[in-house]
Amino acid sequence: MLAWFGTLENIDDRKRAENALLASEERFRLAAEAAGIGIWDYDALLGRGIWSDVFRTMLGLASNAPAEPATALALVVPEDRPILQQLIDSIKGGDIHPRFELTVRIRRANDGALRWMQTSGWRVEAANGRIERVLVTVRDVTEQLTAEQRVRWAAEHDPLTGLINRATFNRSLEEAIARADRSGSATLTLALFDVDHLKETNDTIGHDAGDVLLCTVAARLAQALGDDVVVARLGGDEFAAILEPSTKELAADRLQAALRSLREPVVADAITLDCQATVGSSSFPQDGRNARDLLKTADLALYAGKTNARGELSRFRPEMRASMQRRTSMLSVARMVARDDRVMPFYQPKVRLSDGALSGFEALLRWRHDTLGIQGPDTIVAAFDDLTTAVPLGERMLERVCEDLARWRDEGFALMRVALNLSPAEFRRDDLFDRIMGQLHRHALSTELLELEVTETVFLGRGAESVGDTLAAFHRAGVTVALDDFGTGYASLKHLREYPVDVIKIDRSFVADLLTEPGDAAIVDAILGLADQLSITVVAEGVETAEQAAYLLTRGCSHAQGYLFGKPMPANEAGILLAAYA
Repeated sequence: MLAWFGTLENIDDRKRAENALLASEERFRLAAEAAGIGIWDYDALLGRGIWSDVFRTMLGLASNAPAEPATALALVVPEDRPILQQLIDSIKGGDIHPRFELTVRIRRANDGALRWMQTSGWRVEAANGRIERVLVTVRDVTEQLTAEQRVRWAAEHDPLTGLINRATFNRSLEEAIARADRSGSATLTLALFDVDHLKETNDTIGHDAGDVLLCTVAARLAQALGDDVVVARLGGDEFAAILEPSTKELAADRLQAALRSLREPVVADAITLDCQATVGSSSFPQDGRNARDLLKTADLALYAGKTNARGELSRFRPEMRASMQRRTSMLSVARMVARDDRVMPFYQPKVRLSDGALSGFEALLRWRHDTLGIQGPDTIVAAFDDLTTAVPLGERMLERVCEDLARWRDEGFALMRVALNLSPAEFRRDDLFDRIMGQLHRHALSTELLELEVTETVFLGRGAESVGDTLAAFHRAGVTVALDDFGTGYASLKHLREYPVDVIKIDRSFVADLLTEPGDAAIVDAILGLADQLSITVVAEGVETAEQAAYLLTRGCSHAQGYLFGKPMPANEAGILLAAYA
């Protein structure tokens, strides 16, 4: 007898569930394909993968390329390959995380293009907990990441030179200090670079040439200092570098090499430009234990270098703090002098060399101290280079000189022209002409009584064109314009032709050794000859002996000032001299 034994089970629900799952997966695949998302479906039981057509297209593969991990791994860039390999090993080992996400770079098979692939996946488990499948979705996020990178790059870098900017540099400095602090024995050097004469290049040749100079400096610094050095542009003509060599001496050697590389001339639009920078450096931890202190000490070294060692490397020394403190103190005193109206002009006589007659004065700044008495300008000399301090001092001087001239007039004295020095900072004020003319009109003084002395540097400073316009306006109004310290600055002879210069003042450094140094005598003779050809009056400064005066007279110098004729004196004594000509 034959018998059949078996069981019957209603699997209708399970089949409906499986069909629903298949339908859901099909809808997911269709949606993913429509959204441009690639799919890598890996069957863990069979060890077989299925790649969607979109995924193959992303990889640049033909439709018949094997859907195997090795195929994908071969396209991943070497640096990212271990990331994907670790994921594949986890899948095969059955210990993959329920959900995962990673981003890798590939070189597309058909054209070698670099692409960024963002991979997201999750595992599907059987009832017994074993992994049945791993479903992976892949998105090409190259454009998105590239846009983000451009934004991030722009936020962290200087757009002109491509170097990192100040904010990024500050973070890098803090990180370098933390590394050096942890190691204990590591050395760290901070260097600040200041490109010399960039402003002159911008003002005389143009900002395009200045930009070429800056880009050249950036490239030369990066090349000379090496890939292991962080180089940044902090802004304007300021650059910085973080060096982490084994010794401070090695850091100094590399900085010296960088300075040498910078000194090669730069050609911009067929014009050869001088290229040079001054460097100040400080070291961790001797000169500062945090970024703020290191930057401060390096800046002190840079300031000292710009004052005394242009184009060279200056390392921070403790005594530099005292120098900066003196400068800070001078600025504080100068602000007090201007605020409390302590300015007192002293007047040094000018004479005609032909007969020794008084021809005018130069007004020199002095100020009144409550206990020390009358102080000279050397006590606040730093103020004349400071934009915010030089202007109010100049305003006080102008007021006092106009008041003295008005008083001498009211006392019946014969007024003579008074020369007043203008700092380059005062030309930064748009109201310079109106302010000076306003003071003259307020005191009912003729413009012929005022002479404005400027140094050659005003013609090379920022806004040189406006300087010329301002001087021309004074000249038209009847104010005399004098070029002070002639021959000691950077001005070329063309400025005598292009700007309204009425008077040239021969610097005292040429007059001092006039009788013993043939070179100085030759310079004086050349200046006098040039002035005669251009019909410009010449005043020799610092004349102290009758022999110097006689020599100058024989060479055609018409006016002079110096201790031979009188030292600077207060207004009341100058009034006594004027009284003699009443």
